[in-house]
Amino acid sequence: MADSLSPQRRSWNMSRIRGKNTKPEMTVRRLLHGAGYRYRLHDKHLPGKPDLVFAGRRKVIFVHGCFWHSHSCKAGEKAPAQNAEFWAAKRTRTLERDAGQLEQLLGSGWDPLVIWECELKDQDALLERVTRFLRN
Repeated sequence: MADSLSPQRRSWNMSRIRGKNTKPEMTVRRLLHGAGYRYRLHDKHLPGKPDLVFAGRRKVIFVHGCFWHSHSCKAGEKAPAQNAEFWAAKRTRTLERDAGQLEQLLGSGWDPLVIWECELKDQDALLERVTRFLRN
């Protein structure tokens, strides 16, 4: 199916997508803050600038969008038909970068957790998973 937007409008739309303070990230932040956890945001001194940093516990959380980080769910597996080579290369670079950042964090003694956008549907299960992660 052809894109219904002009290339200029599509470019403008894509430029509005941000990496910080996204809706999924804000959902996780509200959930954890409500459960009594305190954290720092986007520590630029750590690889990947994790979304949530629990410095005393040496744990970090990344909140990934399924499409952007090529998750194995329905949203992550759907690749754009327009400019397919560009998107395939971009998503592959993102996967490689993510793997490298997790490896660096583990090597520095940090314990990372990745929360996928599609996991936000069941907030009770998510809170239980994150609580287990932070307590261990």
